[in-house]
Amino acid sequence: MSIAYSNTNMRVPAGFRNLLEGLVREVLREQPTNVVAFAAQHFQKLLEQREAGGIDPVAWGAMLED
Repeated sequence: MSIAYSNTNMRVPAGFRNLLEGLVREVLREQPTNVVAFAAQHFQKLLEQREAGGIDPVAWGAMLED
């Protein structure tokens, strides 16, 4: 996916869209008062899952986008 910005096309990294959609879904479900802190915790959990040998949500999301 590319986004037109002025005369420049910027490529969104593979899996990025899916990663942000997951965050948005969780924010809407949880309705946190501090969205920034919630996002930090959300991404920390994803990082811990990846480092524990589980699936990489970004790689998985990139496969879904293809």
